[in-house]
Amino acid sequence: MNISRSTKHLIELVEQFEKIGVDFISIQDNIDTSTAMGRFFFRMMASMAELEGDIISEITQTGLKAARARGKLGGRPKADQAKLEYAYHLYQQKKLTVKEICEKADVSRTSLYRFIDEQKGVAN
Repeated sequence: MNISRSTKHLIELVEQFEKIGVDFISIQDNIDTSTAMGRFFFRMMASMAELEGDIISEITQTGLKAARARGKLGGRPKADQAKLEYAYHLYQQKKLTVKEICEKADVSRTSLYRFIDEQKGVAN
C-alpha cells in the first residue's frame, strides 16, 4: 500500500509528520524515522530520488535543445485546417452528432470544440 503519489510527496508528508511529532515507519522498506539511522537513511533516499529527477529533467532538456537545433519542434502536429472547416460546416448544419462529425471529417473532438470556440470568438 502506498501513502504517497511520488517521492516528493512522501518527503512532504514525513516533514509534516515531524512537525507534529509523528514518526514514520515503513515496514516494507525497513525505514524508521524515530531513530537517527532511520532519519539519515530516509533523507539519503529522498536526496537520491531528487537527484534522479533532476538528472532526468536535465537529459530531457538537453534532448529537446538538440532536437530544436536539428529543426524539430516536437509536440502534436496541428490539425488540418480544411478538415476543421469541413467539420465546422457540418456542425453548423445541426444534422449530425459531434461524434459523427468527428468521424466523418477525421478530426478529434477536442480540435473541433477548440475550432468552434475560435469561430465564435471571431463572430462575436
